[in-house]
Amino acid sequence: MYQKIEGKDWRHVWVVSDIHGCYQQLLDVLKRRHFNPDTDLLISVGDIIDRGPDSVKCLQLMQENWFYAVRGNHEQMALDALENNDFSLWSINGGIWFSALEDEQQKQARTLLNACRTLPHVIEITCTNGLNVVAHADYPSAEYVRHKPVDARRVLWDRERLMGFMVGKGQGINGADHFWFGHTPVDKRYDFNNLHYIDTGAVFGGFLTLVQLQ
Repeated sequence: MYQKIEGKDWRHVWVVSDIHGCYQQLLDVLKRRHFNPDTDLLISVGDIIDRGPDSVKCLQLMQENWFYAVRGNHEQMALDALENNDFSLWSINGGIWFSALEDEQQKQARTLLNACRTLPHVIEITCTNGLNVVAHADYPSAEYVRHKPVDARRVLWDRERLMGFMVGKGQGINGADHFWFGHTPVDKRYDFNNLHYIDTGAVFGGFLTLVQLQ
């Protein structure tokens, strides 16, 4: 569930919002930020696939040394569909691209999707801005502790904390300097104390949010 990365191994470290198949959009924003794949690191908050035009290319990012990702609910839906041979839930939530592939392409995509089983739910990285925790939707606890058992489904799906913040209520999380979440499309980045919500709906006509941690 947890993966620890050392920020000192890279020059610059960035976190990016839900990509959702928007491969070219990602390349464009990385170019604008002068991202160097030889020295820099990009961490995704999950949901690298579905809805956008290039899910396969986005899956191939996992083979790059400069790209890390946590598991999103869309990766989980894909894994569940493959495991149970039931594609209905995934298809209606943006996974229809998989069924549209030719046989050989689908075989390649299946291999790439199966690699998502190795994606952690939580990435912890210490950067020049402090200790950062990246998860898809939430870290369902009042305090972060690496290897602490937490509800994996809530890490992937929960919106309760963000919805509380939006109406002026809510509880923060201790144990790290910054928490980075995606999952819920918002019109702009929202910061509540040390919690940051950055899914700015790139696939819905919004934009990718890239935040430099180091």
